Amino acid sequence: LFPFFRALISKYVDAARFIPLTAMVGIFIGWFGIEDDMKIQFLAFGIFVYLLPIVVQRVSEVNKVFEQTARTLGATKWQTIVKIFFPAVISKLSDDIRVIVAISWTYIIIAEMVNKTGGVGSMIFTAARQGRTDKVFALLGIIVVIGILQDMLFKYVDKLIFPHKYINK
Repeated sequence: LFPFFRALISKYVDAARFIPLTAMVGIFIGWFGIEDDMKIQFLAFGIFVYLLPIVVQRVSEVNKVFEQTARTLGATKWQTIVKIFFPAVISKLSDDIRVIVAISWTYIIIAEMVNKTGGVGSMIFTAARQGRTDKVFALLGIIVVIGILQDMLFKYVDKLIFPHKYINK
């Protein structure tokens, strides 16, 4: 929404998308230690790296006619953001967040493998090291079930918050 800031950081954001996040685990351990704080920071970074370019894309997809109409009617930049861009972007972004949550399961598993103090990732790593393939598949099945339930919950909440998206479906 602000060309100055877009020009200032767009190259860095575009470059950050190509960083293999699994390789960043060592850096996050160095910065935040090996406890839960590192895991939270790693997950937040992993989600942020994917979410920021999507938000920028969704903002650029907003029909310019709406912005021009708001300006013609005398809306300030802030009013245009609140009344035009935010509703248009957030309704589409909810679908993108569903996808990112599914992707983030990979990073959850990686983060939990670092400090095996519990969690599904730790159990998968331990079972794999012990050659317990049956247990690995069972744990992966649990992740799939949780993921499907999360996805259903996201869809349900999305239909409650943004019913206009589902009028023609």
